Amino acid sequence: MSNRSSGHVARSTVRPNRETAGRSAIRTFLRTSDGIAVEAVYDPGPVVYEASPSASSPPSGDPVFVIAHGFTGDVDRPHVRRAAAVFARYGAVVAFSFRGHGASGGRSTVGDKEVLDLAAAVEWARGLGHRRVVTVGFSMGGSVVLRHAALRPGTVDAVVAVSAPARWYYRGTAPMRRLHWLVTRPAGRLVGRYGLRTRIHHRQWDPVPLSPVQAVPRIAPTPLLIVHGDRDGYFPLDHPRMLAEAAGDHGELWVEPGMGHAENAADDALLARVGDWAAARAG
Repeated sequence: MSNRSSGHVARSTVRPNRETAGRSAIRTFLRTSDGIAVEAVYDPGPVVYEASPSASSPPSGDPVFVIAHGFTGDVDRPHVRRAAAVFARYGAVVAFSFRGHGASGGRSTVGDKEVLDLAAAVEWARGLGHRRVVTVGFSMGGSVVLRHAALRPGTVDAVVAVSAPARWYYRGTAPMRRLHWLVTRPAGRLVGRYGLRTRIHHRQWDPVPLSPVQAVPRIAPTPLLIVHGDRDGYFPLDHPRMLAEAAGDHGELWVEPGMGHAENAADDALLARVGDWAAARAG
């Protein structure tokens, strides 16, 4: 659930879309239903839209990709920007920083209240005129897109969870044991705040939120893609397999050979395949 590497790390072959297309992204703060200010960035997508000066709204045929980053990430992390640049080939992109991350307010609840952050970003994307919305989440963000789609049915048109956990409180790998120390101990939260730019809430979950594997059956009939690397150092392959089994026929599982964890490990070719899948499935 960290934005740091564990396993293979991908290298970028594209620059952010605003650099290649010469356009400015829209950067703003969204307000969640519980009052948290969440930093968000909108990229209108393919250059073909910009070439039409008479257009007053986005092309309805193109989806908007709403990116939910992993724990300790934020909208300006290089691998989040790289993912946004690849998805911008297929449609518009909304990227945002979860609460407690980057310039967003509040404190991280490590996947619980973050559903409200994603809901604000999806609502903003709809308000910008996009009829098709795809949520793509990495690690912690993967758990959030699953729970959001289950708790708010009909608000998105396709869901992609990359390197997502299936269940809470998993400590079966060394990186996850370190993450639990970071979240649960005062010294760990200090490291998170000053070393990783992540402000973590000191309160434990009460009640415990719906787990990703419990959420997945509620997503149908919305198309669902589960992507996981066979070298993921955080969550072994029983996690995506549990999610795929819970999804049944409406879910699709890609196990990627040689891939590590989350944004760092998702190379441009994989992100492009995700973009192709989303463009075809999202209505």
